Amino acid sequence: MAYMLTKTAHLVFVIAWMATVFYLPRILVNIAEAGNEPAVRARLVLMGRRLYRFGHVMFGIALVFGLALWMHFRISGGWLHVKLLLIALMLAHFIVAGRWLKGVDAGRPLPSGKALRWFNELPVLLLFVVVYLALAKPF
Repeated sequence: MAYMLTKTAHLVFVIAWMATVFYLPRILVNIAEAGNEPAVRARLVLMGRRLYRFGHVMFGIALVFGLALWMHFRISGGWLHVKLLLIALMLAHFIVAGRWLKGVDAGRPLPSGKALRWFNELPVLLLFVVVYLALAKPF
């Protein structure tokens, strides 16, 4: 029972974090395409800052439950190492998006809307592999 509750909590917080990973680049696209509309840009930056903060909290809680699963229930295998590497890449992606958002406040330009759209697709591919590894545990 403890295993299922811990795993459920881990998955719920991972899902919440992934929502922020997917949505923050979309906010950046909207900022890049807002042009010279300061009110729109300001609102999007505020939304982005709140989302970024929320994402870090969700990641932290998901990490705590993930560590509990790993330590208490002895989850191991080569698949886990690859999964953790991919999650580290997703976290780096999230942090880059956050730095771009902070750069907007400092007056730095964003990449183009098209580049940001491509940037937004990377976590989808990584998540696909992470889910496969967690379900199949191929090695």
